[in-house]
Amino acid sequence: MLYNELGKTGLKVSRLGFGTMRLPTTNSNADIDTQEASKMLEYGIENGINLIDTAYPYHSETLEGSGNSERFVGEFLAENSYRDDVLLSTKSPSWAIESEDDFQMYLDEQLEKLKTDYIDIYLLHSLTVPDWNKVRDFGVLDFLDDCLSSGVVKHVGFSSHIEVDYLIEIIDEYPKWEVVMTQMNYFDEYYQSGIMGLDYLKDVNIGSMIMEPLRGGRLVNNIPQSVQDIWNMAEVKRTPVEWALQYLWNRDDVDCVLSGMTSLEQVKENIEIASRIDEISEHDQEVIREVAREYRGFVGNRCTRCGYCMPCPHGVDIINCLTEFNIANMLNDPKASAMQYFSLIDDDSRADSCVDCKECIPFCTQMLNIPEELQKVYEYFGSEFDHF
Repeated sequence: MLYNELGKTGLKVSRLGFGTMRLPTTNSNADIDTQEASKMLEYGIENGINLIDTAYPYHSETLEGSGNSERFVGEFLAENSYRDDVLLSTKSPSWAIESEDDFQMYLDEQLEKLKTDYIDIYLLHSLTVPDWNKVRDFGVLDFLDDCLSSGVVKHVGFSSHIEVDYLIEIIDEYPKWEVVMTQMNYFDEYYQSGIMGLDYLKDVNIGSMIMEPLRGGRLVNNIPQSVQDIWNMAEVKRTPVEWALQYLWNRDDVDCVLSGMTSLEQVKENIEIASRIDEISEHDQEVIREVAREYRGFVGNRCTRCGYCMPCPHGVDIINCLTEFNIANMLNDPKASAMQYFSLIDDDSRADSCVDCKECIPFCTQMLNIPEELQKVYEYFGSEFDHF
């Protein structure tokens, strides 16, 4: 296993981290196959992975409930005496905070679930701009100060799916941030904070933890023939997983890549890839860019995110509804895209809130019938998340 320094934390982290959002299950998303998952974690730790990432809602029945991932991880580490061998990362459910006291309440519950008296890396989970404004007003920075001074948390940060200007704004408000988790892969260079966000993290020496390196598996499963034809033009032949992971590890602004592995075979494969240096030539870098361009050709609509249709008088987040629909079509995986659609867009801002008032139509630079496009989004994703 190869290791990187996680920004100014000074921590040496395996460049492959173990994400525990997609552990193997038996009957439902909340029902972890503990026997198989234990084999996976044991193999990962014994073969060099030293960062395990979880979160309050992972492996719950819904997107926001108290999940079983933390419970499983805590029991596994305690029963196998691995706690001192790993860096444990988990996240505070920012969306659920309704008062100043909630910060400590959730932290106490998480410490109990994880069977530990300290957390190495504690992140505010999936910050949106409204959630950031809310938790800041409730005094989250004072809470984080107290966590650090008491030693119950060693390093603090946040995860986010926001645009780069908001990412920078949040970073600049608190000098004690040490880690940020962002979504990144060769398809998402200009999605959310993208490569500009990673550049900024590097500039201010904040550790970067990368989520969705395979875009929920969509960059490695059901590869379109036209995409495979482009991969075949590469100087070095690699598997889709190798392309996705090595693309990130060839960047000097990526410290740790989290993989949500679902089988022991995936753990073994990813560790093997993470344990060797594979420098991608300029020719093959261009092959990666061409693959990304090919995927983007499978769009569902012609929205360019210009924003002239916003704000919608009825609160519909037109741009992001159309964007997630486009990505789902480009990568041909509605179930995986549904996670983004339902978690990143508020209930009353999704496509089914459109009332067909048509006020947006004259402003569309691409001359889209936006209500008709939103109806397609609604028919594609539905009105509630049932895609586990």
